[in-house]
Amino acid sequence: MNFILTPLLANKYPPSTYGVFGYLYSWAAMLNAFLAFGMETTFFRYLQKRADEKEKVYANTFLITLFTSALLLLTLFVSFDAVAGYLQRQFADKDLAFYLKVFVFILIADALAVIPFARIRAEGRPIRFACIKLANIATFVGLNLLFILVIPWLIERNGIGADWLARWYRPGWIGYVFLSNLTASVITLLMLIPEILKLQLKWDGALVKDMLGYSFPILIANFSFIVNENLDKLLLKELLPQETSARDVGIYTMCSKLAVFMSIAVQAFRLGAEPFFFSYAKEKNAGSVYSVIMDYLIIAMSVAMVGLVANIEILKFFTRGGTLEARMEYWSGLPIVPILIMAYVFLGVYMNLSIWYKLSDQTRYGVYISGFGAIVTIVLNFVLIPRYGYIASAWITLTTYGSMMVLSYILGQRHYPIPYHLKKNITYLAMAAVISWMSFSVFHRDLIIGNVLFILFLLFTFLMERKQLAILLGKRDR
Repeated sequence: MNFILTPLLANKYPPSTYGVFGYLYSWAAMLNAFLAFGMETTFFRYLQKRADEKEKVYANTFLITLFTSALLLLTLFVSFDAVAGYLQRQFADKDLAFYLKVFVFILIADALAVIPFARIRAEGRPIRFACIKLANIATFVGLNLLFILVIPWLIERNGIGADWLARWYRPGWIGYVFLSNLTASVITLLMLIPEILKLQLKWDGALVKDMLGYSFPILIANFSFIVNENLDKLLLKELLPQETSARDVGIYTMCSKLAVFMSIAVQAFRLGAEPFFFSYAKEKNAGSVYSVIMDYLIIAMSVAMVGLVANIEILKFFTRGGTLEARMEYWSGLPIVPILIMAYVFLGVYMNLSIWYKLSDQTRYGVYISGFGAIVTIVLNFVLIPRYGYIASAWITLTTYGSMMVLSYILGQRHYPIPYHLKKNITYLAMAAVISWMSFSVFHRDLIIGNVLFILFLLFTFLMERKQLAILLGKRDR
């Protein structure tokens, strides 16, 4: 649902204006990692470790996020003028100070929702989880449609309330996107009140100290991951010529949205798999089950990758600008899309692999791996962006996630071995990469040839996996 906004925003805002969007959301993502403080994973781990103290675990993880949110609010209060002044110098938009205030409250609302959402997942209530998340997206999308399409339509046709709307409505103001997000976040938090009212707010210093020891490496790992995911957009603004940097950030941000389907798949897998991994860890066949999950995660992502790249000539119309010039500018960034899709495949594999250090309470390795990835990201961005522009950012993302994936596999097999089917998994990844390259570069995004290759890959996958799928489905039926 959120993805349908992509063509709307591309049509409404030129790349330079959309650069503000990408820049601010990149900073927000980095701050989100701090506010959550690794408490989501910590919550699941301590529900397993202290099964008889579930309410105490719930209350204290929530209190920690409440404290970090208050700390952010205090920090902004003290340094608001300096931060707002810096942002004002980066973009010629007089409303950046207002955007900053809106983003702070978005961040706080989202942070306070993390642990209530984790409780819903832990209790096995996917319907409630999905309903609240869909309400969030529906609110965000609906308000954007209201501000960007409906209100201008009413004013233009002198519809109901047109005079009143014309007095305050600002055409082309990107602030409406941010206000829509804030409203959606607040509504989400209100919908979580039943979970929040279950809190038994009793501080347990010893438990908090123990949880912080577990969560701090996860915080650093999560922050490093967010750096890997978002630093490129920030550095593009800093390292490219001032006259083109805002436009390039906008192009990169918009085209990267075409990889959103793979990103959504990775996120959905993490939401479902993480609590399952923790709950299943004590079973004798846990390693074998984790291996099978990896097999079909890689197969699903490989198939999705080939299908997305094969149809990129259709997907590109989601980034169609409002003018011919804007359209050509956005579409000039299409070569980054297959690269980013493959990067998200590597990220999904890494997220699956990373369960080993969470299950074995060796979360420090998460710091080492993601810290290594952050160093790779920072060094390569500074070296390559000034020379190659935003295309370098895509390759750096792929390199970073690929190196993290390999490093996590090597360390995991030493400290918490899981019998992954390495040759099989590499074969699927390599085939997906080669077919995607052929579809995009060799056959120049031809829809017919690309989809023929896609169908052949699907057929090959079915023939290779039909026996194993029959066994798995038979076990499930019994």
